[in-house]
Amino acid sequence: MEEAKVLFTIFGLDVTGHVTTMWAIMLFLFLVFVVATRKLDKVPGRFQCLIEFIVESLLNFFSGIMGREQARRYFPLLATLFLFILISNWSGILPFAGHVEGFKPPTSTLSVTAGLAITVFVITQIAGVRAKGFGYVKHFFQPFFIMFPLNLIEELVRPISLSLRLFGNVFGEEMVVSVLLLIFPYFVPAIMQVLGILFGFIQALVFTSLTAVYISSATADSH
Repeated sequence: MEEAKVLFTIFGLDVTGHVTTMWAIMLFLFLVFVVATRKLDKVPGRFQCLIEFIVESLLNFFSGIMGREQARRYFPLLATLFLFILISNWSGILPFAGHVEGFKPPTSTLSVTAGLAITVFVITQIAGVRAKGFGYVKHFFQPFFIMFPLNLIEELVRPISLSLRLFGNVFGEEMVVSVLLLIFPYFVPAIMQVLGILFGFIQALVFTSLTAVYISSATADSH
């Protein structure tokens, strides 16, 4: 694994190329959301139609996993995760990705994917407690009390699995393209980058799908 190079520090905190790219992606999404919701017309234009299509498609997809009500409740989280991971993955396809110090695909570093996975883990536990109260703890002891260690390990393995799966696929794709670029500097890397568009979409979809499954499982039978 390539060590992330520190570009500068803020209040003693190191800022790497992955962080600056992450800031750029967050700013981009924020601006898109502001523009998309600033003026909604009854007869939408092309941009509003595109945004509405994306929102409706994601909402329908998550509704198929966790139900319409739950999907609407957690849609801001799920949609934000999906779009952030998708753009992060796709940023690695750009020709200058990995070669410009201030530009590094965020999901190609384990610290970012681990942060996303830990966020999902914490929100899942909060969602479970909100839905079931302290009775949520009972699922750690089902079907028998002696299953507590195994159930606890299963719960803790989830964020590890989420982070490693996303990081491994994105980082691996980056390394393959880099090697092919050295051996075959023309057509083969281009083909891999096209496939990277598909793989980046799939990885974003898998991460958010598992997030929806975990939240749905934690809140199941709550009403």
